[in-house]
Amino acid sequence: MKKMYELAKENIKNAYVPYSHFRVSAVLKLKNGETIKGINVENASYGLSNCAERSALFAAYSQGITKEDIESILVYTDKDYFVSPCGACRQVMSELMEPEAKVYFANSKGEIKELLNKDLLPHGFSKEDL
Repeated sequence: MKKMYELAKENIKNAYVPYSHFRVSAVLKLKNGETIKGINVENASYGLSNCAERSALFAAYSQGITKEDIESILVYTDKDYFVSPCGACRQVMSELMEPEAKVYFANSKGEIKELLNKDLLPHGFSKEDL
């Protein structure tokens, strides 16, 4: 967990946030010990922006990684309070990560909160609803 925290903290400098200046970094830990990083990327047309959690997950899937390979995700902000994933990220995480995958929220004070992926979006929309 400490390694994930340090990677996220270091990677936050890469966040592209010229409008909100609200930086977020995410690190996926795979079951084989490897990590994949993501940052939030803004666009002048806000709807086209991408969150750190989705950046990390999309990067993982682009490399052939699947939900079965993902152990956890750590979401870091350089604020002194916790930030949890937005609704869009929760929906994507519910599909691209296992329900029992760990989700960590971390802040600049080094505090870390742990939840399970399944607890972030109860009664979420899934392929069973189609």
